[in-house]
Amino acid sequence: MAEQKRDYYEVLGVSKGASDDEIKKAYRKLAKKYHPDLNPGDKTAEANFKEVNEAYEILSDKDKRARYDQFGHAGVDPNFNPNGGGFGGFGGFTDMGDIDLGDLFGSFFGGGFGGGGGSRRNAPQKGETIRAGVTITFEEAAFGCEKEVTVSRTEQCDVCKGTGCAPGTTAEVCPDCHGTGTVRIQRGGGGFSFSTTTSCPKCCGTGKIIHQPCKTCNGAGTVRKQKKLAVTIPAGIDNGQAVSLRGQGGAGRNGGPAGDLLIGVTVKPHPIFRREGTAVYMDQPVSFVQAALGAELEIPTIDGNVKYEMPEGTQSGTTFRLRGKGIPGLGGRGRGDQYVTVKVKVPTGLNKEQKDALRAFAATMGEEHAGNDPIKNFFENLGNKKKK
Repeated sequence: MAEQKRDYYEVLGVSKGASDDEIKKAYRKLAKKYHPDLNPGDKTAEANFKEVNEAYEILSDKDKRARYDQFGHAGVDPNFNPNGGGFGGFGGFTDMGDIDLGDLFGSFFGGGFGGGGGSRRNAPQKGETIRAGVTITFEEAAFGCEKEVTVSRTEQCDVCKGTGCAPGTTAEVCPDCHGTGTVRIQRGGGGFSFSTTTSCPKCCGTGKIIHQPCKTCNGAGTVRKQKKLAVTIPAGIDNGQAVSLRGQGGAGRNGGPAGDLLIGVTVKPHPIFRREGTAVYMDQPVSFVQAALGAELEIPTIDGNVKYEMPEGTQSGTTFRLRGKGIPGLGGRGRGDQYVTVKVKVPTGLNKEQKDALRAFAATMGEEHAGNDPIKNFFENLGNKKKK
């Protein structure tokens, strides 16, 4: 047998002809008396608090109060039909009671209809993701480093501990939605009714009403602060990539987790080295004599200079590889190579003695006139041979 409910006017201790102000005043007095925060662990107080909220929900609503006065508790039952029928005139359905369009369409489409299945503002929400940037050198990108960044983020208010209430006060559970943040609106006529769920307009979907907001955060529960954070930049990171710090973003709401911090990395260009993935490229200038006779070269790398024996007769544009002298892979996965391209420098500003020496050298190479184009001379010589 169902439990018999007490008369709502009796619950609030007011007469049936009480004004709206009298009902509201009685509700506030009893809600404060039985509030769970003031009666921790008291099951009787908790039950009384729910009963008081239920009574106020009905008597503070003009339409619901009118139905209650006329039909009693049955008049405010969601399945109540004052015409005594259900869906008698709607497509042949009968005795269907109320239709909740939010539940109906949500079951088909996996979401809400008119706010029926959407997320509530008072549900736990993850904090905002914030972004910052750092600029590092080519070598710091290769081997990793530690950097300090300053970010602006929301943090829990130290004064109210995130409640939004002034110290010594508590928020009132919204009397319209009973702390859920949503309310159900019923509409109907012609023998049937339907309901939709939407964000509670009284508390703006928060489920609570703050009468004395914290002066530090103005009731928001969070404040914006400048924060310095140490960031580890991993070895092998490249220009345009980012480092993610979980939980270092904006403060969460309603008990939700903090957001993340994304730090974009900008790598300064190097005067010598170029990078493609884990490979490093560079040009090595050498003299004509070094290229012709061979030489021991000092090749710069990100680890320091290394020696390389360049063979004689090396042509300009020749590329050689230094294994393991490139960029370490992210996460310690191997290491790339360095590629060195030889660029032969043509001497300029020669004196007479030097020019004469080069002409003599050209003569030994079969070039009668050092100023002639060797390619042109080749085709001319080829034509002369054909004539013979």
